[in-house]
Amino acid sequence: MAQDLKSSSVITATALDADGLSTAAAVGNNAALTLSGALTSGGAYTADSGTARPITLLSAGDDSGITFTVVGTDIHGDAQSETVTGADTGTATSSGYFATISSITAVGNPAADVSAGINANVAGVIFKGRTRVKNLIWSGGGAIGTINIRNSSISGTSLIAVRSNATLGINDNLSLDPDGVLFDSGAYITYAETQCNSVTAFYG
Repeated sequence: MAQDLKSSSVITATALDADGLSTAAAVGNNAALTLSGALTSGGAYTADSGTARPITLLSAGDDSGITFTVVGTDIHGDAQSETVTGADTGTATSSGYFATISSITAVGNPAADVSAGINANVAGVIFKGRTRVKNLIWSGGGAIGTINIRNSSISGTSLIAVRSNATLGINDNLSLDPDGVLFDSGAYITYAETQCNSVTAFYG
């Protein structure tokens, strides 16, 4: 019934930023990057409320033989760390999505300057447990793309996929049948901020 529905919104205001966490600088052997980029505050990074983002590491030299340890929290606020192998004069990206970052440490000696930031991908949680998604409203981000509602986790099977609008700020919506779509292990949103600005899901 409509009065039993709850809503959960994932709203992204922050664009991808290759040096938003740490601007390009030399990093000592087994030393931490300085988290003082435009997206940080007090030496740490926090994603837009209710979201998490992959972390990017841009190497000016060949860092393919070393790793970087990224420490923070995941979409649920639980502690998360990941070892990311560096790139050879390019960008390495974490497989995990981080809601916060407290440190990024080189494990080895970077060959040249390193910067850290976030890419365009966004993840959010609708509901952590069993639920049914019944309606969606989303806003276009300026390019056509796919918004996925996934079962179990942000890397789980997509049970609902809708197309974003190519016009920035244009809203679209989807009303499912009264029973909606069952997510037996939690419902999670993934999309690219270049293609979508926000998603609101109604569930119950």
